[in-house]
Amino acid sequence: MAGKATTPSGGWSDLWKKEDWWAVWLGLGLTIAAILFWKSGSSIKTMAVSVPNWSHFSQVSAHFADKISGYVLLFAVFLVLFSIAVKILGHKLSEFIPGFTFVFVMSVLVTIFGAWDVAQKYNLEAPLVALGLGMIISNTLPIPKWMEAALRTEFYVKVGIVLLGATLPFTLIVQAGPLAFGQATVIAVTTFLTIYFAGTRLFGLDKRFAATLGAGGSICGVSASIAIGGAVKADKNHVSVAISLVVVWAIVMIYALPIFIKIFGIPAGPAGAWIGTSEFADAAGIAAAAAINEQAIATFTLMKVVGRDMFVGIWCFILALISITKWEKRDDGTKPDAKEIWYRFPKFVIGFFIASALVTVIMASVDPATAKAVSKSVIAPLKTLRTWAFVFCFFAIGLTTRFRELTAVGWRPFAAFTTGVLVNVPLGYILSVLVFGSYWMAVK
Repeated sequence: MAGKATTPSGGWSDLWKKEDWWAVWLGLGLTIAAILFWKSGSSIKTMAVSVPNWSHFSQVSAHFADKISGYVLLFAVFLVLFSIAVKILGHKLSEFIPGFTFVFVMSVLVTIFGAWDVAQKYNLEAPLVALGLGMIISNTLPIPKWMEAALRTEFYVKVGIVLLGATLPFTLIVQAGPLAFGQATVIAVTTFLTIYFAGTRLFGLDKRFAATLGAGGSICGVSASIAIGGAVKADKNHVSVAISLVVVWAIVMIYALPIFIKIFGIPAGPAGAWIGTSEFADAAGIAAAAAINEQAIATFTLMKVVGRDMFVGIWCFILALISITKWEKRDDGTKPDAKEIWYRFPKFVIGFFIASALVTVIMASVDPATAKAVSKSVIAPLKTLRTWAFVFCFFAIGLTTRFRELTAVGWRPFAAFTTGVLVNVPLGYILSVLVFGSYWMAVK
């Protein structure tokens, strides 16, 4: 995955030197722009274009003949915003611009395919198709080195999650938060301990390696693997293995969970919550939930983003403390402080809450007729932009996933991680569908 590893400083410079903060600024910037355009009697929906469902290609041709200026504007806005962030983060625009242009064009083609009625029949949503196409390309053709600057999977999904906040009422988040956090606590602790003890006791893995694997399987996938790996000073190769295993199981769950959900007729609300407990990456979970409906996306987000992702900072602090005082046996008296939680906390979650609060305040302060106008002029366009960000992300994930590398991680870490999966998935089903199913069904 493209990107430069940096040591968290916690200073003001983090506001423009960290990818998490740029995701917040871009997501909130688009949300505020949508609100301001609505206030002025206009809307950003001109650029928030999407391909409608079609059965004959002539419908696609007519759509693009009518909306081509919207697609040009969509590309230009995303290119400018991402280019500003990428440049300040230290990457070359001479590499990012052509790379992102390729990602955008392929995402449009994928979206066209995903809107085809045949693809709809088989639940081939655009993010899933983007992932599959990306993997086919990356495993059959060489990917140029200059493309790496545009394959910013975590950045795209973080921006998408901030935009997702603007489409979820904050009151719903507050209401569902305690239950989601409680359920996430049970899932995260159980899964982490299962992977950690399986790794150390059954398969003889290093404690730091097992902790990194446990974090990837129990909290929020790639981000947690990187954050926890840094907190416990795990070997860089171990972090890479953890990321690879997260990707492997995330891909499996993208396809497996929706299939099981449809076979057993699980309602959308509990289904989304189950995906939220059993998916290992935010973007992958969004794609799986999108194969069901918007309610599943909402309950997935409450379970995964509000519930599990919130643990990153807390677990980083706890494991850094254990690593320093128990594992590393330092003799210089150095002890971690509470700032470690802030350093490692996923800042894009803050953007998610702020975006939600902004839109909720507006919706609560207007009459029903105006609220409908806000939904049409603000929320609907932001949903479309959110979807595009996720498609970019999944195509990039596909382009960075190479089967040869994934099969080289060895059987012991795979076995430890898989042991956690075998506990996590049934436990998530029990809590989301059987224990709290009626609650998640009521979430709209």
